[in-house]
Amino acid sequence: MTSPSAIADPLEDSPVHAKIRIETITDHQAFLDLEPVWNEVAEAAGLDHPFLEYAWVRTWWESFGAGSTLHVLVVRAGDRPIAIAPMILTPIRMWGVKVRRLGFFYNAHVPCADFLIAERREEVYRAIWDHLSRNQCWDLVQLCQLPEGCATLEEIPKLAASDDCRTGVWASDSSPYVPLRSSWDEYFDSLATKHRSNLRNRFKRLKAAGPVEMETIASGQGLVEGLEDGLRLEAAAWKGEAQTAISCDPAVSRFYSTLAGRAAERGWMCLHFLQAGSTRVAFDYSLCYKNRIHLLKVGYDPVYSRFSPSNLLLCLVLQNAFEQGVTEYDFLGAEADWKQCWARQVNRYFWLFIFSATFKGRFLYLVKFQLVPLLKRPGLRRVGQLIQRVASYWPLSGVRRED
Repeated sequence: MTSPSAIADPLEDSPVHAKIRIETITDHQAFLDLEPVWNEVAEAAGLDHPFLEYAWVRTWWESFGAGSTLHVLVVRAGDRPIAIAPMILTPIRMWGVKVRRLGFFYNAHVPCADFLIAERREEVYRAIWDHLSRNQCWDLVQLCQLPEGCATLEEIPKLAASDDCRTGVWASDSSPYVPLRSSWDEYFDSLATKHRSNLRNRFKRLKAAGPVEMETIASGQGLVEGLEDGLRLEAAAWKGEAQTAISCDPAVSRFYSTLAGRAAERGWMCLHFLQAGSTRVAFDYSLCYKNRIHLLKVGYDPVYSRFSPSNLLLCLVLQNAFEQGVTEYDFLGAEADWKQCWARQVNRYFWLFIFSATFKGRFLYLVKFQLVPLLKRPGLRRVGQLIQRVASYWPLSGVRRED
């Protein structure tokens, strides 16, 4: 006869009631081995953009991860993965103070980030926060580029407040996008009259150089040559002179080159070119993921600037997207006049700051969310600028500066 203590509890073995536990990934090889688990969670979570896919995060880490330490949390229900908190630990300085910052795989090349949660959302947030609270290897948790309305912006501040940690939210850039719900003709007719007239006139003038067509490269041998040509165009205008072009920074160049190959393998890659005759005069680097196009980079030949070639290319890309049944075109990045000619709606993003319940954490919160906003007021702005100049002379050896 089996004793009551030996009888298995069916609830403990069910997916809904299996005990939640967290595994911390800090080793590079363990991170590489995590790929199938990561992909499984991303699929179960219904991810609708590529910026939390394993291929994207790994490429970012290999390109920009120097100086940081992996701190990826894998949340499991029993042995089954149900969530991933993709984070890294980075030493920085804020106003001259050494800070251990825990945050996403993030820099200016990451449009969107969050936790990946497939199920049991409320319990997962509690488990992640309990883990962070117990293992305080951080002074600041900085979660950048969270989309408006996401559960992380609601749940984590409540949990942090229960442990007496101060939190703050900073509004990041808003990114224009076009929902492709109607037909191309309806959408085009809705654009400003002057914008439509300019497009027609410039197409007509450019056609004097030969047929004007759009070329798309998604994979194959043409991808490498196409990317080289595209990066040449991106650096040909003001970006090259300002040293902000992809080719000007080896880490950035590595990121976009490696990403192109990995995205092509997964069917996401799209290089679009505007051709005038046999000449490529404009280019964009986009990812097409789950029937949405995400624009990452654009470039053009300044010799053709009078034709506004990037706008002409965009016109052809959007027309093709409508015809192919794409559901959304996302410009990414900050709002700009040329984007607003095409898009009336925006996706908003926010940064969430959680400060440790220590003297250092309280000091950082006080400066970031009380003193700095005060010093930005018109009458005190010059005082704030002076304080920032003084802070800029503090020694920064071994850590990154991030005020």
